[in-house]
Amino acid sequence: MSVRIDGEKSEEVPARFATVRRVLRGPRPEKVPGLIGTACTLLGLLDIAAGVFPRFRHSRMHAAAEVLPGTLGPFTAAMAICAGVLLLLLAHALKRRKRRAWVAAVVLLPVGAVAQYVYRHSLCGTLLSLALLALLLRHRREFAALPDPRSRWKALANFALLGSGSVGLGMLIVSSHPGRVVGEPGFTERLEHVLYGLFGFEGPVGYTGGVSWTVGYSLGALGLLTAVTTSYLALRPENPAARLTDDDETRLRDLLERHGGRDSLGHFALRRDKGVVFSPSGKAAVCYRVVSGVMLASGDPIGDVEAWPGAIERFMEHARVHSWTPAVMGCSETGGEVWTRETGLDALELGDEAVVEVADFTLSGRAMRNVRQMVKRIERNGYETRVRRIADLRPEELERIQRAAADWRGTDTERGFSMALGRIGDPADGDCVIATAHKTGEDGGNGPYGDLKAVLHFVPWGDHGMSLDLMRRDRSADPGMNELLIVAALQAASGLGVQRVSLNFAMFRSALARGERLGAGPVLRGWRGLLVFLSRWFQIESLYKFNAKFRPSWEPRFLVFRNTRDLPRIGFAAMQAEGFVTLALPRPFTRRPGSRRARPCAHLSTAPTAEREPQAA
Repeated sequence: MSVRIDGEKSEEVPARFATVRRVLRGPRPEKVPGLIGTACTLLGLLDIAAGVFPRFRHSRMHAAAEVLPGTLGPFTAAMAICAGVLLLLLAHALKRRKRRAWVAAVVLLPVGAVAQYVYRHSLCGTLLSLALLALLLRHRREFAALPDPRSRWKALANFALLGSGSVGLGMLIVSSHPGRVVGEPGFTERLEHVLYGLFGFEGPVGYTGGVSWTVGYSLGALGLLTAVTTSYLALRPENPAARLTDDDETRLRDLLERHGGRDSLGHFALRRDKGVVFSPSGKAAVCYRVVSGVMLASGDPIGDVEAWPGAIERFMEHARVHSWTPAVMGCSETGGEVWTRETGLDALELGDEAVVEVADFTLSGRAMRNVRQMVKRIERNGYETRVRRIADLRPEELERIQRAAADWRGTDTERGFSMALGRIGDPADGDCVIATAHKTGEDGGNGPYGDLKAVLHFVPWGDHGMSLDLMRRDRSADPGMNELLIVAALQAASGLGVQRVSLNFAMFRSALARGERLGAGPVLRGWRGLLVFLSRWFQIESLYKFNAKFRPSWEPRFLVFRNTRDLPRIGFAAMQAEGFVTLALPRPFTRRPGSRRARPCAHLSTAPTAEREPQAA
């Protein structure tokens, strides 16, 4: 086999020469960060091993090392352990091309090389450290990613993880010199020696020779490393995550006024815990939040479709500069096509959005029998509904609704990201629609919120639509409050100039629907069975069935991602953004008034009850 090189005179070059040339050129630049990150993990483990375990007495370098000062051995052991632990901590950041990680690695690698040579007398470890240092210096331009937004809870996480790791590593250090231990100390004495050593004091375990110095310096270095890194994370200045500024919000509202009817999720871009990037022309924008290193956008870009590519390019450039993993949650089919065409990303169908056409909605017919009976039963029990714009509410009534919605929330944190606005009654949101249920009669107005029993909040979808934002109800109210209010909102929609209403998003709706049909194959039935099982925690099936009762049309929504191996990370980040997973510092003594325990969201918890046959009034 040979390789032909084109030119004025073609010549045959043996393939092995081409292979040699590729090896001499080294790895491709885009592969270097991942290679260095993996190598730093290996080198960090070698440095830790070099500091923990006794040096080789039969090493060729042992005779030369005898002329070195006696205290250099203990110092280099501690130095090797510190360098190894820090290289392990830096490995992931190096894979993400972080500039500060590159600077730290360039400083640590010579330290590790010296420790490997002086203490362990390891030429292999020394040469590996120096080779890795040369590779870092040669490809320094590949490490240009800016640091991530910071949060103080990382200090506590660092103290817990690194502190427990230091105790475990300290137990290994104390036990790695069995021939030099005085007596037979037990586990408790060894643990006490480690804890004293981390704070710089001498413990109860004694050693012969110079081993006590080595163990003491190593434990002290681990304790100092834990204290310094924790203090740095706790005291360094905050770099807050992106927030929507007043100017950004004004520009987004202008884009929504002109193009908001294209996507039902457009108004949710006005969440104030999102950042935004605009196209060069300013005619389109992409809103996002960074969660666990994932730059997560939701819905389609805002604005003129022709300007979408410019906004998407800015989004991808922002992700590249910070080395964030780009992902888009819940975009439409058109949005998914533009994203994949402009970026080369891949797309996966995530589920379906339930959209009801107001003109086609009716309670008549056999298909709507259960909903019709439930609504009639609740109305006979003395409930009435009101559907109005936020701007039409009196201030005292709006304040009561806000308090009720906050106290009826089923979780300690506000859930929602892609289909949640995160607020009710903001002065800028006067065109939002709110539907409320009230209990009339003798026992109707005795609660802390008067006769108010349930709340639904809708955001605008262009000039002739609205999207469901949140559903809250009093736990003591009769089942079916959400069905009652959705029917009331659909019946009042035409009077508000609304022609279509977007309800909840049903994940994997098509799989659930096809899996229960006659003739479904074993793979599809197995996938549906897994989704039904997961519904015990995530309400996948019940939410689909709840939406299906209103006979909606289903609009597919997609997840856009870079490669398959990023999906677990994106999924975890999405669960954090939606509020299903919380990594904030625990606050055991700050409990919301009136809350007793964490409960499912109101509209999720009532969805299964809606499938029951209505009881007699």
